[in-house]
Amino acid sequence: MHRCWILLLSFLAVIMIVACGCTSPSPPAQPAAVVPAGEATAPLAQGTSTSGSLTLNVGDLSSGSQLPDQYTCKGASESPGVSWDGIPEGTKSLVLILDDPDAPSGTFTHWILYNIPPQKGSLAPAQTNAKVLANGAQQGDTSSGFRGYYPVCPPIGTTHRYVFRLYAVDMDITQPTANRESIDWALDGHTIAKTELITTFTR
Repeated sequence: MHRCWILLLSFLAVIMIVACGCTSPSPPAQPAAVVPAGEATAPLAQGTSTSGSLTLNVGDLSSGSQLPDQYTCKGASESPGVSWDGIPEGTKSLVLILDDPDAPSGTFTHWILYNIPPQKGSLAPAQTNAKVLANGAQQGDTSSGFRGYYPVCPPIGTTHRYVFRLYAVDMDITQPTANRESIDWALDGHTIAKTELITTFTR
């Protein structure tokens, strides 16, 4: 009798091993990847409107041309005529800045025009130093501390670059005094497009 119980228990043990030990458990299902909000697509860049192709002309000069004497301290010291076209969609105003990056003490700003009406247009040469010009554009202060166009005048025997930059801006600039620092601050994050023309002058 005792032997029968042993045989019965052995038989049950074999059945348990066959039922439970011959197959391996399935691996746990992997959780689906979660994409954090905002990372599904790359963020859109700001200030990259390409509606139109912003262009700037300074008289009939091409890039790399030398400025005529009339726009410098060797001549009439008058401002050059400028024109612009290809204004991008969303432009509220234009800004024109003329810099000399080769000035001995660092970049010297010769001219700041801001709140230029945002459409194709032009500005005649020989503008006054008025705060508001006939077309509604406003003039800021140059590095000399004076408003309006400051004539090009590099040290004798040197050649400097004179860079005209035109900015399409998504707002009107409202500040009582406009110097280079405050205009740069206003342009930061509000520039839709820009273009430039580099000229030179040897004295």
